[in-house]
Amino acid sequence: MKATVVIVTALLYLLVTFFGLGPVLFADGSFNERMITLFVVIVIYIGITLALRWIWRRLNRK
Repeated sequence: MKATVVIVTALLYLLVTFFGLGPVLFADGSFNERMITLFVVIVIYIGITLALRWIWRRLNRK
C-alpha cells in the first residue's frame, strides 16, 4: 500500500512539474501571468505534500 502511495505521489509531482512549470518557463505571456501560474503551481505542490503527509500518518497508525 505504501509503495502505491509513493508511486501515485511521484506521478502527481511529475505531472504538475510538466504541465505547471512548463507554462511558467516557456510561455509568452506577461510577467504577472507567469508569476500567478507559478504561485498556483507552488500551492498545488504544497497540497500534494500535505496530502501525502496525511495519508502517510494514517497508514502508519495501522
